[in-house]
Amino acid sequence: METPLGGDEFAPVSTYLNTASCGLVPRRAVAAVRELAEDTAAGNERTGGSLASAAAVRESFARLVGVAADRVAMAGSVAGFSGLIAASLPPGAEVLFPERDFASVITPFSARPDLRLRFAPLDGLADAVRPGTALVALSAVQSADGRVADLAAVREAASAHGARILLDATQAAGWLPLDAGAYDYTVTSAYKFLLSPRGVSFLTVREDAQESLRPLAPGLFAAETRDEMYGALTLARSARRFDEPPSFLAYHAAERSLALVEEIGLPALHAHATGLAARFRAGLAGLGRTPVPGDSAIVAVPGLGAAQPVLGRAGVMVSVTDGHLRAAFHLYNSAADVDRALEVLAAAG
Repeated sequence: METPLGGDEFAPVSTYLNTASCGLVPRRAVAAVRELAEDTAAGNERTGGSLASAAAVRESFARLVGVAADRVAMAGSVAGFSGLIAASLPPGAEVLFPERDFASVITPFSARPDLRLRFAPLDGLADAVRPGTALVALSAVQSADGRVADLAAVREAASAHGARILLDATQAAGWLPLDAGAYDYTVTSAYKFLLSPRGVSFLTVREDAQESLRPLAPGLFAAETRDEMYGALTLARSARRFDEPPSFLAYHAAERSLALVEEIGLPALHAHATGLAARFRAGLAGLGRTPVPGDSAIVAVPGLGAAQPVLGRAGVMVSVTDGHLRAAFHLYNSAADVDRALEVLAAAG
């Protein structure tokens, strides 16, 4: 906890506590983008990008979330995957959300006026599942305030009432160990705690849930074999049938970023991030501030959003969400980063 993880892969010029908005990209990933860009400029055999790199990203993510690689689909955004699931529901289906979850979780469903949307407090979500609930859609970790959902309780309630679960792991994957196979669907953007550029997102779908989804815009990358290039394609039997063409620059970077996450390991990342967050919460209490309680790597402080510009001028990068000051801790942070943020807040009064 005292010193950053990742060695010399990171060299931030600020006290960067804003991974919940965007993660830092390691040097190895920057090098991968540069190499592919230069290859494409030169017109050599790797011009455009490598399918092997995209395949390695799929396999790496699958290992991180505990599923087989054939249960993972890849695309550019989670909203597209959430839209795929929204399109699969019959008219009149009830979808249950936590109140004020992230827009990308809710909007693909609210865009369908023939669905019935219902909301409940996060800590009462499991109790709100009822007969007739078709889907429970939620973030594993809330973007606004870092709260971690009681996922075991939600799974138990959904199972009891025959509801499926869509879990957004964007604010969790990379620091919070998750078993994606415990959910019908998960969606994850990799540009936060998975340290990748925008343009890399994942869907996991359990085999028993796959037939509930109909591909909306299948193309060559959704085919069973890429030997098929003309005429009607045969869709992949696996979750690859939901693939979109990869943005190769982003995926080449993600290959190396996810490899770094695997090298360090989720147990070490979890202990490091939550240990720093706990140090920050304790320091805030000493300043008379009350952060949102919990053991998340994301710390939100209600009513302190106005301090964000002061921290920014001092080189401490945080964000403001729903009026909360939000700080997030990851492998490249240290105890010194926590203490620097607390020092600036103490001086600001």
